[in-house]
Amino acid sequence: MYKLVKPLFFLMNPESAHHNVTGGLKAANKIWGGSKLIRAAFNYEDARLQKTVFGLTFKNPIGLAAGFDKNAEYVDELVDLGFGFIEIGTVTPKPQSGNDKPRMFRLTADEALINRMGFNNQGVDVAATRLKFLKKRSEVIIGGNIGKNKLTPNEEAVNDYILCFDALFDVVDYFVVNVSSPNTPGLRDLQEKAPLMHILNTLQQRNLKNGISRPILLKIAPDLTNSQLDDIIEIVTTTGIAGVIATNTTIDREGLRSPINLTRETGGLSGKPLTKRSTEVIRYLSEKSNKAFPIIGVGGIHSAEDALEKLEAGASLVQLYTGFIYEGPGLIKRICKKLSSQIG
Repeated sequence: MYKLVKPLFFLMNPESAHHNVTGGLKAANKIWGGSKLIRAAFNYEDARLQKTVFGLTFKNPIGLAAGFDKNAEYVDELVDLGFGFIEIGTVTPKPQSGNDKPRMFRLTADEALINRMGFNNQGVDVAATRLKFLKKRSEVIIGGNIGKNKLTPNEEAVNDYILCFDALFDVVDYFVVNVSSPNTPGLRDLQEKAPLMHILNTLQQRNLKNGISRPILLKIAPDLTNSQLDDIIEIVTTTGIAGVIATNTTIDREGLRSPINLTRETGGLSGKPLTKRSTEVIRYLSEKSNKAFPIIGVGGIHSAEDALEKLEAGASLVQLYTGFIYEGPGLIKRICKKLSSQIG
């Protein structure tokens, strides 16, 4: 079915297509029986797919990456598509409109996207309020991806992460510290050892409320050198955070086939061109650390085979975004069925 409507969506600019898809999903969910029909079409239930990672039990290892549902507006609807976990955000303490439009570009020849959204979101308090009132909250693991506002200087960035952490603590199951987006000026500088240690240690010190702590993960860029990845391993083990998400979007443009007017656009590249590099980063972190911490693999997953490759490279879980857009919601079911066949 998605193959029939995909050409229509791809005639629209990517942001308009996104709003039409999510709006349509929400409308379908409100129709009597709509939720059941969507579940019947896209869910794949198999208890053997359950996986416990950093103390949380996921019904399956296929998640939705941050960026698709920045403001926690569609979690109930996305649950029906069969995701094992959903990551909202990136959210910032204050609302911000993000970068000027156009800010997302579809590179169809490469099955990729370039975005420079700039953490556009309605602010952490809006997301937190929505998460409190989810109807299907108990059915899915929810992650909170947190960042800093554009106007916050890097020297004060830790305060933004604290505000987001405190606001979401009661309504998410795990946190992701995003210092790797290329679309907020200077943000990637926070991946350097000293500022990153400061942010993670500060959050870890606050990570206890009524006897409960939340897993904290770090999302890293695919453009890090092996030396920088070695630093990441040291930082994760020293701070005691739960794990790593590998990887965010890339600023690399090597080997693209799309028209040069598109490939020259600034922003983060996602999709198939990232498949190989993200898997390389996963494998390096897993092998060099001797599997010391869990890794969520994301980047260029467009097939069940892509997901399996990341899991075999050392990922405990995987996430979709661009592949979800290009392949449609049936991709989740195909991956789950493939994983089930590997188990049994």
